[in-house]
Amino acid sequence: MTLIPTSKTRNVNGISPIELNDIFNFLQGAVYCWCKNRKYEWFSLRSLMGGDNFYWETTPLMSLFDKHKALGKTNDVAIKDAGKDCGWILKSLLQNDSRDFEHKKEDLIRKYRWVAPSHE
Repeated sequence: MTLIPTSKTRNVNGISPIELNDIFNFLQGAVYCWCKNRKYEWFSLRSLMGGDNFYWETTPLMSLFDKHKALGKTNDVAIKDAGKDCGWILKSLLQNDSRDFEHKKEDLIRKYRWVAPSHE
């Protein structure tokens, strides 16, 4: 794994193990599609999910927003905090993926890129 081994990750609490597994599967599918179609391009959670728009209603990611709303947060704060949670889940997913990814911080967000094998 090319991600820095000491790079920290955080556990996301407040959702069920089933919800977390669904989020992992959903994000892994998005990453696989990105790597297949945009092999050498950098991506972030924002780019995988269509920019700064919040259209999570029909996705497993909605459980993260619902968690923060249940804590009494405003929509804007719940969206921001759900995005942070989702970013931690994405980072954890990539650190545990069988493929190698490099990363950088740019424009205040974490970006990743698949390090494709030379024979690809």
